[in-house]
Amino acid sequence: MEEKLERLWNREYCKAMVGNFMLFFSFYLLTPLLPIYLDSQFEADKDMIGLVLSGYVVAALIVRPFSGFIVDSFDRKKVLMLCFFTFFICFTGYIGAGTLLMFAIVRTIHGLPFGAATVANSTVAIDVLPSSRRNEGIGYYGLSNNLAMAIAPSAGIWIYGVTDDFTTLFWISLAVAFAGFYCTTSIRLPRRERVEGKPHLSMDHFFLTSAWLMAVNIFLFSICWGVMSNYVAIYGKEMLGITDGTGLFFALLSTGLFCSRLYGARSLRKGRLTGNALEGAFISAVGYTLFALAPGAWAFYVAALLIGLGNGRMYPAFLNMFISVARHDQRGTANSSILTSWDLGMGIGILTGGVLVEYAGYSTAFWFTAASQTSGALLLLFFTRHFFERRKRKEN
Repeated sequence: MEEKLERLWNREYCKAMVGNFMLFFSFYLLTPLLPIYLDSQFEADKDMIGLVLSGYVVAALIVRPFSGFIVDSFDRKKVLMLCFFTFFICFTGYIGAGTLLMFAIVRTIHGLPFGAATVANSTVAIDVLPSSRRNEGIGYYGLSNNLAMAIAPSAGIWIYGVTDDFTTLFWISLAVAFAGFYCTTSIRLPRRERVEGKPHLSMDHFFLTSAWLMAVNIFLFSICWGVMSNYVAIYGKEMLGITDGTGLFFALLSTGLFCSRLYGARSLRKGRLTGNALEGAFISAVGYTLFALAPGAWAFYVAALLIGLGNGRMYPAFLNMFISVARHDQRGTANSSILTSWDLGMGIGILTGGVLVEYAGYSTAFWFTAASQTSGALLLLFFTRHFFERRKRKEN
């Protein structure tokens, strides 16, 4: 009974959540508008836009496996501060980039501290959670970045609509990133015990091999997010004539994420990880299929709500699944592994989406996302959930 009374919303956990929200908000404030910016500022075509925007994902993908090792091996607070500060400084590069090549370089470099900071911050959040509330706490923590990824694009589109100025958006992102950095500077972490007999070098330092099939699942799901999040604004503008309604799309996406996170946290507390993941995967599959069918503007918005509801159930369940198959000294590696899988899918989604939109049209690109999501849901139903049950560690 004592464990049930452990406090979930402690001060350090709240600081980690706020810092994480601001990190993602500052980054995704620009996401739906960058294709429009590259088109208007540098006259880039669709496949070149996909190539430029995928640079940050490639950089994050490269750094994240090493981030998990560093976070597990060194002082997590110092690692977090260094990564977050570098992330904040990189926003100045967007303001000064005068050519497409310079912009591509800045965007790619920005992926390095973004990838490292997300791993460090989520691992810090897990450290400050009481063990009896960890499943639930991880679910709520993910709400901070999911909400940011949903709300920030709406805010960015609204700000751009009012100001018609991309430089203003870059400065706002810089200021929000600094606020997030400042928030995390005061986090206090519990003392970590040294792990005896830990191997000096192994594959598990860089990727959680015990979760490889779950990583394949996350890869399939993130392909969909890569295509949808980067091309939904320009698709709405060019194909549906929605010039000011894309913000509503992300607002509905945000609503779905928020509601499903709150509802799903109760079942996560009871350990219903695969149940949450399955429900979310199939709800998202319906949303992406409706989006691809494109029977009208109403479907555009209903799809947003369904995708939000599905992802809000699915992702926190998968994060808990990764943590559950890891040793207690592998939390950084577990975090970096799920994020690496997500980045790889995002990068391929952005690149593939750009090529498909340019040469086959939007319909083909969005049917590709529906197929990827459905394949991931079926893989989870028939294989991954059994894979997880065989490998989960009770002590974690």
